[in-house]
Amino acid sequence: MGIVEVLDSGPPARAGGWKVDVSRGERSGRVSSEWFNRPDDERYLSLDELWANVKGRSERSRTRVVQTADIRVEAARDNPERLHLMLPKAQEPVAPTHWAFGQLASIVGAPASYLRQLPAPLAGINLQYGLTNHRAEQVKTFETEDGRTELRAVTGPDYGRIHDFELVEAVQRIAGNGIGDTRWKVPGVLDWSTGVYNPDVEISRDTTTLYASDRDVFLFLVDDRNPIVAGKLPDGSPDLYFRGFYCWNSEVGAKTLGMASFYLRAVCQNRNLWGVEDFQEIRIRHSKYAASRFAHEAAPALTRFANSSPQGFVNGIKAARQQIVARSDEDRADFLRKRGFSKAESGKIIEKVLIEENRPPESIFDFVQGITRLARDKTQQDARLDMEGRAKKLLDRVG
Repeated sequence: MGIVEVLDSGPPARAGGWKVDVSRGERSGRVSSEWFNRPDDERYLSLDELWANVKGRSERSRTRVVQTADIRVEAARDNPERLHLMLPKAQEPVAPTHWAFGQLASIVGAPASYLRQLPAPLAGINLQYGLTNHRAEQVKTFETEDGRTELRAVTGPDYGRIHDFELVEAVQRIAGNGIGDTRWKVPGVLDWSTGVYNPDVEISRDTTTLYASDRDVFLFLVDDRNPIVAGKLPDGSPDLYFRGFYCWNSEVGAKTLGMASFYLRAVCQNRNLWGVEDFQEIRIRHSKYAASRFAHEAAPALTRFANSSPQGFVNGIKAARQQIVARSDEDRADFLRKRGFSKAESGKIIEKVLIEENRPPESIFDFVQGITRLARDKTQQDARLDMEGRAKKLLDRVG
């Protein structure tokens, strides 16, 4: 393992990893939420394994645009509690997934939750009426063969599908198999008892951050064997960061395509991200030209981040540390009040820095750290995100 020595000479690698300070920066639960909610059959141990799954189902799938009035709804022959759909020119009926049924009901203006409570024949009558009288006339279907034909998505005719495997392939181009054959890999874990982040942990169903379900994919990788030094902590030890990114997609319309890049200080066992800085995000809706935007905007942005130097990030942190904006208690209060913080919030921000740094805030960086620490105390997500956004805006204005 090597340290990117951009400001100071970093410490040698200690046994088991690197000492980090996770009290700084923001905490993100985005990856942890995925980790917590994914069953074992949605967890993959390598990018190759993940790609094979999503690529295979794509090869077994087809898309077509049909007239809604030509779709016939019937109760399943082998299960009176389920509906099947007969599509134009199809030899066999298709079974809508839970997600596709909801999409179809939404398109024709029917409440899916209500229809699911009805006996299949009665629900079928209601759905058939909606399809026959649907003013938009056309929908795009996405059907997958897997022992039987399953209807996985029903969207508008101009839906711009980006297949899940296309996103995985874009990640593979920079991360290989995602398990250490390149600098990008499934993350390690923070030892809370020692404050040491260990990048080398066994990749298992419990530790992996590569996920896919029947409606989406989500991937999180880090460059955690190459710490970046961006200044020093109050005790003189280096402030270490790692690069990370996560991305997601749904080829059936359950969510946008998106990717986020950032710097972070650690990942804990339940996949919370600690000490996050410089968070950047791209989202692409599955509109008519989505595939083109992915090819020309999102995928190149991921590659640029993966191959870029951290010097710009480090210089920004250095400038924020050096830009002194307050030297007295009055200066500190005025600085925060002019940026929209209340008197009570200003006092708490200053107190956070005093506790953590053993001195009052003076630089832009000091105030940003105080604001993000206060944001962690917010129990309401909207309030926390608002405060974190204000901290980021302050750091972005450093010149």
